[in-house]
Amino acid sequence: QVQLVESGGGWVQAGGSLRLSCAVSGGTFSNFHMGWFRQAAGKEREQIAVINWSGHGTLYANSVKGRVAISKDNAKNTLYLQMDTLQFDDTAVYYCAAKVARSGSVYYRDWNDENAYWGQGTQVTVSS
Repeated sequence: QVQLVESGGGWVQAGGSLRLSCAVSGGTFSNFHMGWFRQAAGKEREQIAVINWSGHGTLYANSVKGRVAISKDNAKNTLYLQMDTLQFDDTAVYYCAAKVARSGSVYYRDWNDENAYWGQGTQVTVSS
């Protein structure tokens, strides 16, 4: 059973920084594409940063590009999201997800509840 547990969320003033972590257990972490997603109140879930199994491929949403950095530590089975210059609109529940890197599976799109494992989320609140 693959489990993902996010941590690091909280309250921060606009312009501040947070680093989110996602600890993964129950699977072979180095074989997972990984991603960070967020869902603000009343909005659909948004893909914000994804990384391929090797860590050498990344893709960022335009809304966060230049302000966040995704990384994965295969030795620690942990995914990170460093977020800087946070804005009010970054307020949301942040989720990490894992998808097995198999033939035909790409890291940069097609993430859903059926083909990926998801964490429970961590709240990030940015005050203006």
